[in-house]
Amino acid sequence: MNQLTAKDFASPLDVRWCPGCGDYALLKTLQKTLADEGAKLEDTLCISGIGCSSRLPYYMATYGFHTIHGRAPAIATGVKLSNPELDVWLFTGDGDGLSIGGNHLLHLLRRNIDMQVILMNNQIYGLTKGQFSPTTQKGCRTPSSPAGVVDNPMNPAAFALGAGGRFVARCFDTQAKVLAPILSAAKAFDGTALVEVLQNCIIFNDGVFDGLKDKKQGPEVTIVVEHGKPMVFGANCDKGIRLAPHGFGLEVVELTEGGITVDDLLVHDETNPFLAMALAHLGEKEGEPTVLGILYRQPAEEYSKAARKGLPEAELSMADKLSGLSKTLRKAEVWSVE
Repeated sequence: MNQLTAKDFASPLDVRWCPGCGDYALLKTLQKTLADEGAKLEDTLCISGIGCSSRLPYYMATYGFHTIHGRAPAIATGVKLSNPELDVWLFTGDGDGLSIGGNHLLHLLRRNIDMQVILMNNQIYGLTKGQFSPTTQKGCRTPSSPAGVVDNPMNPAAFALGAGGRFVARCFDTQAKVLAPILSAAKAFDGTALVEVLQNCIIFNDGVFDGLKDKKQGPEVTIVVEHGKPMVFGANCDKGIRLAPHGFGLEVVELTEGGITVDDLLVHDETNPFLAMALAHLGEKEGEPTVLGILYRQPAEEYSKAARKGLPEAELSMADKLSGLSKTLRKAEVWSVE
């Protein structure tokens, strides 16, 4: 059988997001990545909750399941435990995944079940007309915060790390050169891989990431980290990140002749959870770059494999399954109602 192409992963349905929505770019990159990785339609399952981002399974020619608000992690857990051979992709948004679904996402991350979680973060509720979400920036005026948001915004990457996530990455929707390798790495990871995708909602939160994505300004305010490489950024590669001389934090510095050099900079170690948490929070203060790339990747025992220890290796017949169920139901005291 010939290897599938990106078009083979596209369903025949018309893609219906608002023109300019970041979901389009993610969808195209995902389809190409799956094709490049040699994925099979019948072995791939896309699961989502509720929201604009959660329409994505409709546009994939794979198996798909559009579930209920915030409960996609619970459904995906059941699917993976019942059929560990499936390649499960879970799509959620900053509202669906971090508000009503926050508890479910937390337990998925701590269990380390083998699947990819793509959290599309546009910092707003788009489907329900622009109310503020858990990640909306403080002071932002929305229909549900006419005087400005007073909540402190959630940091999805920091949340994932705090919940025990073993693979945490961040990228933009339209930067395929960064996004595609991250999706490939997430697919290869044996455990829960969470990828936060910063994206634009052109209707209700337009331009929220424009400063970070701008071709001229972006390199000055973002940094793409790579394992084993020094943390250099800037249009002229004249800035970097090093450990603060005093204390435990990170410090943004300028590289100068006769002064601070690349050798003085921090080298990214994606196996260090403390560094990952510091990088997740970098960019929250003025003058700090927002960190993109794989912040943390450290394999651990995968849940579905651990949960199956001691179970019969051979698949039970339907008769044996029904017999076992019958014995379980009748194991305790029973009574009849006439």
